[in-house]
Amino acid sequence: MIRVFYGDDRVKAEQEIKKFLGENYEVVEGENLMPGDLPSLFMGGSLFDEERAILVRDILANKAVSEKIVDYVETPHKIVFLETKLDKRLAAYKDLKDRVEFKEFKLPENADYKLVFDIYKVAKRDGKKAVEMLAKIQEGQEPMMFTGLMASQAIRDFVAHPGAKEKRVLHELSKLDMNLKSSKLPSWLLVQAFLLQLASW
Repeated sequence: MIRVFYGDDRVKAEQEIKKFLGENYEVVEGENLMPGDLPSLFMGGSLFDEERAILVRDILANKAVSEKIVDYVETPHKIVFLETKLDKRLAAYKDLKDRVEFKEFKLPENADYKLVFDIYKVAKRDGKKAVEMLAKIQEGQEPMMFTGLMASQAIRDFVAHPGAKEKRVLHELSKLDMNLKSSKLPSWLLVQAFLLQLASW
């Protein structure tokens, strides 16, 4: 079973991936695949399980293989294609759109959401200024939602440049998320502490 997820809300997409594939799944970079890799990817079993769970990133952008995917829609495995961008003009999209599920994860069009991303970008170089910006919109925001939007931007950064800093930020955001759920400290204080430290990672 193949599903195609796309859109800019990477947090919700990741949640849906885990819901469908479970916590343990293989990750394959679609841009690195060759046509000869497809039979083992879609039809090959593993030593331990007949049904595999596989996340394939940006396979539809790989024209050398994307047009052959239609031959494997009957795969016995659970497979998610996670696409950074989806070009609906592609032959692969036209071949697949009526045969597999496509699901878009889109961030709401809202000025406050854009401001969250501005705060995150500023925090990467100036945590104090980011905290000052947060103070102006904090009253109309919810800490968990705000953190989720920062995580969405951090995932996008990691996809674009999977370096040590980007990985550290994702790790720290995961810790922040857990602390928001369990700590007795004020939630916004925890968020502010994250913003103040971000530039130093």
